[in-house]
Amino acid sequence: MIPTAKLERLLDRFHAVEAELASGVAGGVYVKLSKEHAELSPIIAAVEAYRTAEKQFGEADALVNDPSVDSEMRSLAEQERAELKVQLEGLERDLKLKLLPKDTADNSSAIVEIRAGTGGDEAALFAGDLLKMYTRYAALQGWKTDLMSLSESDLGGIKEAVMEVAGEGAYAKLKFESGGHRVQRVPVTEAGGRIHTSAATVAVLPEPEDVDIEINEKDLRIDVYRASGAGGQHVNKTESAVRITHLPTGIAVAQQTEKSQHKNKAQAMKLLKARLFDMERERVDRERASERKGLVGSGDRSERIRTYNFPQGRVTDHRINLTLYKLDRIISGDDLGDIVDALVTEDQASRLAELETDAR
Repeated sequence: MIPTAKLERLLDRFHAVEAELASGVAGGVYVKLSKEHAELSPIIAAVEAYRTAEKQFGEADALVNDPSVDSEMRSLAEQERAELKVQLEGLERDLKLKLLPKDTADNSSAIVEIRAGTGGDEAALFAGDLLKMYTRYAALQGWKTDLMSLSESDLGGIKEAVMEVAGEGAYAKLKFESGGHRVQRVPVTEAGGRIHTSAATVAVLPEPEDVDIEINEKDLRIDVYRASGAGGQHVNKTESAVRITHLPTGIAVAQQTEKSQHKNKAQAMKLLKARLFDMERERVDRERASERKGLVGSGDRSERIRTYNFPQGRVTDHRINLTLYKLDRIISGDDLGDIVDALVTEDQASRLAELETDAR
C-alpha cells in the first residue's frame, strides 16, 4: 500500500503550483514552476486513477460481504472485485514507479561524446559506427541531432565526436550508454583474417537549461584562432575557431565546426555548461556515496559495459547479462532501443525493489 499522507502531500503541492502559475508569475520562477507542474501532472493522474480503482474495489468488497445482498448480485460483485484487484495492483505498481526518486536531468537533452580507444584505425572506425548508431536511434525517437565537433581518422573513422541530441527525455535513455564499448571483428586492414578487439568510450552528459547553471563571464578566457583541417590545412582564412577556458575549474572546450566565430562560441558555451553541470552532479553523487550504486552502472567511462561480437552476430550488455543475436540491427541503430529499454526497465525494477524493502 502507498501511504495516504504521501499522496496528500503530492496533491497539495500540485494544487499550490497551479495556484502560483495562475497568479501571474513570470521569468525564471514561471519556468521553474512550469517544469514542476509538467513533472507532477502524470503522477497526479496516476494517483487519481489509483484512488478511483481503490474506491471501486472497496464498494465491490462491501457488496460481497453484505449478508443482505442476493446470490446473483454477490456473484457479480465477486467477479468485479477480482477484476478490480488485478487492475488495482497494476495501478499501484505504475504509481510506485512514478514516485521513484528521479534524476533531475532525465527530461533534458543530451550531449554525446564518443572517443576512439585502444585499437588504432579499427577503434576509430568503430567509434564512427557508434556515432551512426546513436544518430539513427535519435531519429527514430523523434529527437534532433547536431554534430558539434568531429575529428576524423585517415580511413574515414573518427578519433572524437561530440553530438547534441535535442529532445525531451533524451538523457533519460542515453545516459545508460556511458562507458566502454568493445568490438570484436576482423578489421578492414587485417589481411590475415584475424579477429581483433578494439574499444571506444562514450560519455553522455545532460544538457543543462539556462536556469540550471550560471557562468560568470569574468571566469572565462576566450581565445580565437584559425580553424584547421586534416594535415594542418586551413579551412578558412579567418579566426573563426573558439576555445573557452573556465578558469576556476580549468575545463577547456574548443569548437571549429562552424564557419562563424559567433556560432562556434555558442556551441562551445553549450558544451562548457554541460561539462560544468556534469561535474557538479558528480560532486553531489560523491557526497551521497553511501547510497546505492545503480545496477546498470555508474556511468564511469572506464567501465566496460557492452561488447559487439561480429563473428557471432551478437551484442552483450554486461551490466544486465543481456545478449541479443541481431548485431546488424543494433549497430545500425534500428534495434538499439531493445537494449536501452531493457536497461531502463532493469533500473526501475531494481530501484522499486529497494524502495519496497526500505518500506518494510
